[in-house]
Amino acid sequence: MSDASADDAPVLDLLARMTADSLDASTLDPDTVMLVRLAALVAVGAPPVSYALNIDVGAELGLDADDIRGVLTAIAPIVGTAKVAAATGSIVRALAAEIELADLEIALLEDEDDD
Repeated sequence: MSDASADDAPVLDLLARMTADSLDASTLDPDTVMLVRLAALVAVGAPPVSYALNIDVGAELGLDADDIRGVLTAIAPIVGTAKVAAATGSIVRALAAEIELADLEIALLEDEDDD
């Protein structure tokens, strides 16, 4: 598992830099950029990992579940209910994976403390 994480780090670092660059380059405030990115993810049918990365950044900026629901509600008439339903499922899977990873990290830390 540590090998996969090490192999993924350059890609994740690149994605983090791209996100930071887009926040810096945009004339929109950072919260709005992240909300627009969320809407774009829905429009293109993004996978759960894309939601996870962007929701993490959004959360760091102070965005919450109400903001996400607001975006999904606002774009539903444009992108359609099927895309919004699929996006909701992807968001739930992304958040579930985040919770599992956090639980795993806690378990690993507890194991280290026991040694």
